[in-house]
Amino acid sequence: MPQIPFLRRPRLVFVLPLLLFFFWFWATSLFSSSPPPPMTSASKPNSAPAETEETSSSNPFANLPPVNASEELVYESLPCIRIYKSGRVERYFGSEFTPATTDPATDVTSKDVVIDSSTGVSARLYLPKLNDQLAKTKIPILVYYHGGGFCLGSAFNPMYHSYFNPFVKLSNVLVVSIEYRLAPEYPVPVQYEDSWSALQWILAHSDGTGPESWINEYADFNKLYLGGESAGANIAHHIAMRVGKKGLEKDVKIKGLALIHPYFLGSNKVESDSIDPTASESLASLWKIVCPTTIGVDDPLINPFVVGAPKLDGLACERILICVGGKDALRDRGKMYYNKLKESGWKGEVVIKEVPGVGHTFHLLNPKSEEAVEQDQAISAFLNR
Repeated sequence: MPQIPFLRRPRLVFVLPLLLFFFWFWATSLFSSSPPPPMTSASKPNSAPAETEETSSSNPFANLPPVNASEELVYESLPCIRIYKSGRVERYFGSEFTPATTDPATDVTSKDVVIDSSTGVSARLYLPKLNDQLAKTKIPILVYYHGGGFCLGSAFNPMYHSYFNPFVKLSNVLVVSIEYRLAPEYPVPVQYEDSWSALQWILAHSDGTGPESWINEYADFNKLYLGGESAGANIAHHIAMRVGKKGLEKDVKIKGLALIHPYFLGSNKVESDSIDPTASESLASLWKIVCPTTIGVDDPLINPFVVGAPKLDGLACERILICVGGKDALRDRGKMYYNKLKESGWKGEVVIKEVPGVGHTFHLLNPKSEEAVEQDQAISAFLNR
């Protein structure tokens, strides 16, 4: 079995405090009467490589398998993931599968599509119930990239499914949630390439002749938005920078970016690092694992403000919304993005929305909370302007 690049280094075991991911995935049990079965390689559009194993449980602390004594463990972050020197990965949370359906509580309908069968890049689409008036007009389209530190999460996970159903009802937008390949099996920058290819597939529908009928019929390409939370916000930023450099076909333009609790780092210290110093340090370690060729936390991929990074005035969109949480260790990186963008000479409109007293991606843990609804209303208003 081939070794993935960073595993060729000497033994190094990181135990990262990614417990937030545990709470995310434990919370999915709150949104359904019974835990969904894991998606099999036969049924999942973007099935994991053969050397990847995953265990699904409604109680993530129960039944965690012991470390395989016959293999060298090089990375462990419980209760989320283990990586062995052989290249085998055990994911305990994040890729649980829930089927696309029509949600009875919101009347939002979803379906899954394969974008590239050679890579497994795929998507889940969410369409609101359209009244007679809305059915006569097209609606904004949000291309969404999920978070998870580039190594966890799935567009087909019940957490995202439970979040997007009420969000799509609120915002009346067509969401295309992208399933990209995960690190470390596919190290960064693969996630950027998958996300770029997904955007090109979506753009093929701009003249109404693409392979997916919902996008042809309902998407208003004059209101094309990119967005994501955490690592997904990082991806959305870099896709917009790439559009600024390369442009898009058929004269389509990106209307705006919705960056929710963006995952950016840097060697410079910011005040919010002190909210959870251990987590801040561990995020730097995580980045080196998912991107083994990186120069570190001042790599422009993870620090868009560092000297030598592409200038922010190259962002190819008209408007940007940045959402941050008051108790998020990444809060001030998001604020720095806002300030640096305003200083860059970029000609668009940038707005920042801070929700006090909440942590990183709080809205996924409790999408019905007052704070989550407040944030969703801000995002909805942004997408519908």
